[in-house]
Amino acid sequence: MNVVTLSLKPGMIRDQIDLPGVTEPWVELTISAEVAGKVVEKVVTEGAAVTEGAAVTKGDVLVRIDSRDYQNAYTSAKASHKLANSALKRLKKLHNRQAVSQSQLDNAVTELARTCAAMDNARIALERTSIRAPFSGVVNAMHIDEGQYLAVGDPVAQMLEIDRLKVRVGIPESDVAAVQRIDTFNVRIDALDGRTFVAKKHFLSKTADPMARLYNLDLKLDNSGGEVLPDMFARVEIIKKELPNGLSIPLYSVISRNDDQIVYVVRENRAKACSVKLGLLDGWRVEVTEGLEPGEDVVVVGHRSLNDGEEVKVVKRVTAVEEILK
Repeated sequence: MNVVTLSLKPGMIRDQIDLPGVTEPWVELTISAEVAGKVVEKVVTEGAAVTEGAAVTKGDVLVRIDSRDYQNAYTSAKASHKLANSALKRLKKLHNRQAVSQSQLDNAVTELARTCAAMDNARIALERTSIRAPFSGVVNAMHIDEGQYLAVGDPVAQMLEIDRLKVRVGIPESDVAAVQRIDTFNVRIDALDGRTFVAKKHFLSKTADPMARLYNLDLKLDNSGGEVLPDMFARVEIIKKELPNGLSIPLYSVISRNDDQIVYVVRENRAKACSVKLGLLDGWRVEVTEGLEPGEDVVVVGHRSLNDGEEVKVVKRVTAVEEILK
């Protein structure tokens, strides 16, 4: 009987799973108007108006609302505060000469505090007529045009932070314990020709999704190059266990007989049936935990037709599983 054998030698065996995931912006935010008014300007930065796709820095002005009413209100409040401050100073001098009562002085102090608060509110409202970027990122959508009237709470723009991304993947209950021990993951993006990126664990949900019964795992992916876009599908490689010096054979070389697992090895030109115990499954390779030793020649082609003790002729001997198909 002609056979092909694999010479066993220790090597890396991984118990790993690939789970589907999706990329998400690190921050996705809809910016809304905090004061009412007419849009007078989409601000120009670097020679162009802020539009969809524009990169902005935290604090950059995106849109200006007509500020004249708010400027007048601030000027009026500022004047009232100045008047209340002067009145208090005069009353303090008169109070020292006992020309006014304590209650009159207390009323002046209260009036100064009221006008100070009114001035601060007017200043804040005036500042809010310039709608600014709350963080550095990309303007994904602009919801307004010049001349449009905005009410408080109306959406103005949608911003994304994509210099870093979240990769969200659902983890089955059986794999949660393994994931808790892992900090670094390989993420493959098929839309980018299968490129692999390294991501760090950010957060593992403490409760499962009630529908899918999966625990959401969020990974932090550096995207300073801007290559990965939100909502791309990803494959997350989770290595649950590694054996640097494990013995493995092709899964198809194992023959099941009742409750026993059999492989054939070649000893003195004859086939010898060996009972083995199996461990980790790595692709189409399986770990052998008992029954074989390094250096033995395992029959990987022709084994289905063998009988124990049958004479064989080794027509090919390989040292790696990948060589079998060559």
